[in-house]
Amino acid sequence: MPSYSLKINGKKREVTADSDTPLLWILRDELNMVGTKYGCGIAQCGACTVHLDDYAIKSCSIPISSIEEASITTIEGLSENGTHPVQKAWKEIDVAQCGYCQAGQIMTASAFLKENSTPSKEEIREAMHGNICRCASYNRIEKAVELAIKNSNLR
Repeated sequence: MPSYSLKINGKKREVTADSDTPLLWILRDELNMVGTKYGCGIAQCGACTVHLDDYAIKSCSIPISSIEEASITTIEGLSENGTHPVQKAWKEIDVAQCGYCQAGQIMTASAFLKENSTPSKEEIREAMHGNICRCASYNRIEKAVELAIKNSNLR
């Protein structure tokens, strides 16, 4: 089996895995970083969203062999103490119900706001469209994104 050197949350990590192993399973099974969730396995729900070089990607569909040079950020690496503006807004609005999708939602929102710090409501909805929340917390998610924009400088 091949070995891979990955940069995850600012640290070099070495893993051995089949080349087609999805990043999601490397994070969860090999590195015990379980904040990134398995939802559908076909890149449709967004529960597995992480940042790859600051862009939100669905880690269940990215093979480990395609990312060796990239910088990966998981929910555990977004901030040390949950102090990223999006995380703080999530808490203030009390977005989560069951919470299963929230790491993916937060990772999607934080990557989006890094690219567009002054989005319209429509742009927020469009950016968050690829993340499914079974509890239907979409209105609170939108409010939290708006609050993150209002309370911080995300650039």
